[in-house]
Amino acid sequence: MIDEVKSTKLPNGIAVLTEHMPGLRSVTAGIWVRRGSRHETPELNGICHFIEHSVFKGTRHRSARDIAVETDRLGGNLDAYTTHEMTGFTVKVADHALPQAIDLLADLVAHPRFEQEDLEREQKVILEEMKMVEDTPDELLGELFNAAYFPNHSLGRPIEGTRETVPTFDHKTTVGFHAREFSYSNLVVAAAGNVDHGRLVELVAIAFDGCESGAGSRPHGLDSGKPRPAAPILIEQKSELEQAHLVLATPWPHALSNDRYTASLLGSIIGGGTSSRLWQKVREEHGLAYSVGAAGSAFSDVGVFSVYAGTSPEYLDQVLELSLSELREVVRNSVSEEELRIAKDQAISSILLGLESSSARAGTLARQEIIHGRRISPDEVIEKIRATTVDEIQEVARTYFKSETIALGALGNLNGFNVDRSRLEI
Repeated sequence: MIDEVKSTKLPNGIAVLTEHMPGLRSVTAGIWVRRGSRHETPELNGICHFIEHSVFKGTRHRSARDIAVETDRLGGNLDAYTTHEMTGFTVKVADHALPQAIDLLADLVAHPRFEQEDLEREQKVILEEMKMVEDTPDELLGELFNAAYFPNHSLGRPIEGTRETVPTFDHKTTVGFHAREFSYSNLVVAAAGNVDHGRLVELVAIAFDGCESGAGSRPHGLDSGKPRPAAPILIEQKSELEQAHLVLATPWPHALSNDRYTASLLGSIIGGGTSSRLWQKVREEHGLAYSVGAAGSAFSDVGVFSVYAGTSPEYLDQVLELSLSELREVVRNSVSEEELRIAKDQAISSILLGLESSSARAGTLARQEIIHGRRISPDEVIEKIRATTVDEIQEVARTYFKSETIALGALGNLNGFNVDRSRLEI
């Protein structure tokens, strides 16, 4: 593959990355901030997500309506999101509109007004978002389980914050956090599509010229070192639900681990698609669940592998046993060469299909810069995937699937469902 990725570090600390995609007349551009919910103190839990929402209420140069009208005029899709480790603002536009797109994104990120009246309205919106999570059982279980799995750590706190913290985000608090954490040194600008690197560097330099830049310091009291996952058994009765919702979790390789590609293939074999073991066993063979699967989440210093299923309360014990049996099986016996080949084909196809999307490629550029500090080419990833062996798959399973570290969460009309640790033996 021809690698047309270029990067520049501006004197003010902003990283600028581009990937030229011949044949396109569009560009996806974005600004990513090296800050997410894990970079918040308990008192400020949710403020990154709150800022992500609030910048659209107006800047020094644009009103909320101006932002909406300009977005429509560009003809693109302006989006924003917050994760545990970063906050992103992206837009996809026709190539000739890139200057206007960068000016708009830079204005949102660097010059929000954060007027008190606007912030109070946005607090209500986010409180409604929290209610929506509470009404969505799988999301609610996820938040309850994360809190128990990462006790007293920012990874265990909800990205959107809490009913107690969000109402405290007034003008002074929000401006202070934004000035300190959304600084030049924490910004990554990435674009993919029909984009010229030199031109983007020029546009970014102009757009951020004269903006105040904080030191990028981490707030006092940020998470207490590397996360130490617990192994909770969390049983939450919610009698009004029709289904019972189950999650099993174990530690997993983090985003910088040499085992991350092997782990990804193992996760795919266990529960990553319709040919996976869990899908075939729980859904196709026994008909016990509509939604069942497994996946790993890799943060910069810790990973979590989760099995999820939604089922009728009377089937919960059976689904649990079937799920545990699949974890035990990959620990005790190697996966087949055919299973590994299917997982490799699936992973490589996903990578190649992603190369057709400017949005995917811009996002990958930013994430790699923030997490890895370097470009990881598709060829390098594919080579790692192809080199993985069944013995390496089993070694990862034996390393991470252990009785003492497995955790369980259940939510719903549980009809007396109960589990002790002896039942979670691997």
